[in-house]
Amino acid sequence: MRDDEATLDPATERATMPAHLPTAAQGVRRTRILVAVALVLAALNLRPAITSLGALLEEVRDGLGMSGTVAGLLTSVPALCFAVFGVTAPRLARRRGPGAVVCAGLVAITLGLFLRPFAGGTALFLAASALTLAGIAVGNVLMPVVVKRWFPDRVGTMTGLYSMALSLGTALAAAATVPATRAFGGDWRLGLAAWGVIAAVAVLPWLALVRDRGPAPAAPTASPQALAPERTQTGSIARSRTAWALAVYFGLQATGAYITMGWLPQIFRDAGVSASTAGVLLAVTMVMGVPLSFVLPALAGRMRHQGALAVGLGLFGIAGYGGLWAAPAAAPWVWALLLGISNCSFPLALTMIGMRSRTGGGVVRLSAFAQCTGYLLSIPGPILVGTLYQHTGGWDLPVAFMLALLVPQIAAGVVAGRDRAVEDEL
Repeated sequence: MRDDEATLDPATERATMPAHLPTAAQGVRRTRILVAVALVLAALNLRPAITSLGALLEEVRDGLGMSGTVAGLLTSVPALCFAVFGVTAPRLARRRGPGAVVCAGLVAITLGLFLRPFAGGTALFLAASALTLAGIAVGNVLMPVVVKRWFPDRVGTMTGLYSMALSLGTALAAAATVPATRAFGGDWRLGLAAWGVIAAVAVLPWLALVRDRGPAPAAPTASPQALAPERTQTGSIARSRTAWALAVYFGLQATGAYITMGWLPQIFRDAGVSASTAGVLLAVTMVMGVPLSFVLPALAGRMRHQGALAVGLGLFGIAGYGGLWAAPAAAPWVWALLLGISNCSFPLALTMIGMRSRTGGGVVRLSAFAQCTGYLLSIPGPILVGTLYQHTGGWDLPVAFMLALLVPQIAAGVVAGRDRAVEDEL
C-alpha cells in the first residue's frame, strides 16, 4: 500500500481536522434552536389581536358606538392589512433580512395592542389595529420563508410547530380575554391591552437575529434540491395555476377563519349562550388547532398529494356550519369542535406553500402571492356577514353563506394539493 493510500486512525484523523468545524457546527445548532424558539414566540402573537377582540366585540361595539356593518368591517380589517402590508414583506426581507423584518413586525404588534384599547373613537381604534395587523402581516408571509431558510429538511415538522403555537395563542386569547377583563374590573380596554405584554416578550429572541442577512447554513440531511444553487425565476408567479389555486384556497379558508373568530361568539350569545361560555366555545374551536396543527403538516409533508386532506377538512366544516345553522344551542360544543377541525386548513395551506416550490426564493414569491391575494379575496366575507346579520336580524342566511363557501374551498384545495412545483408552470 502506498503512503498516500494509508488510512488514518480515528485519533489522528480528528487531530488533522480543521479546528473550526466542530465549533461552526455547534454554532449552527445553537442558532437553529434560537430560531425555533423565536418562531414559536412570534407565532403565539399572530392571532390574539384578532380573537381577543372577537371575545369582546359586543363590549367594543357598545363602547365605540359601532353599527353591525362597521363591526363587520372591523372583522375584515385583518385581511385587508395582511394583503396590503404582506406584499411588502419580500422586498423588506431582501433589503433588511427576514429576522429584522419579523422583529420590527413584533414591535408594531406590541405598540398597536397597547395603543388601540385607549383610542378615543372608531377611526383611531382602526388605525391602531392596522399598526398591529401590519406587524402580523409580515410575520404571516415570512414565517414559511424562515422555516425554508433554516430548516429545509424539516419543513413539515417546523411548520407544524409554529402552526401549533399560532393555534395556542389564538385559543388562549379567545378563552382568557373575558376572564381577564373581569379581573380588571370589567374594563374591556385593559382586557385587550394585556396581550401587549406577551408580544413584548416575543421581541427579545428576534433581536439576536436582526443582523441575519446571509444564507442560512444547510441542514446536514437537506435534500439535493435544497442544497442546489437557486436560479432566478423571471416568469410572473401569476402565470402558475398552482399558485392561483393556493391563493384561492388560502383566501377561502381565511374568510371562514376570520368570520369564525369575529362572529362565532356573537352567534352563540344570540342563541342564548352566556358571554363567558361563548368565549370558551371560540377557544375550543381555536384550541383544536394546537394538536392538529402539529400533526397535519407533518402528515401532509409525507404525502405526494394533499387534496384528500383538503376534502376531509372541508367536510368537517360543512358538518359544523350545518349544525350551527339548524340548531346552534342544541350542541354548541360539537359545532365548535367540528369547526375547529375545519379551521386546520390554515396550517395545511402553509405546508403546501412550502412544498410547491423547490427553493427558498420560490417560497418567498409564492408565500407573498398566495397570502396577499388570498387575504384580498377574503375581505368581503366578514363584511357581508355583518351586513346580512344587521338586515335580517338573525344568523340563518349568514351561516348558510359560510357553509356554501366551503364547496369552492375544497375544489381549490384539491388543485393546490397536486404534486408539482410552481417553477414548472412559469
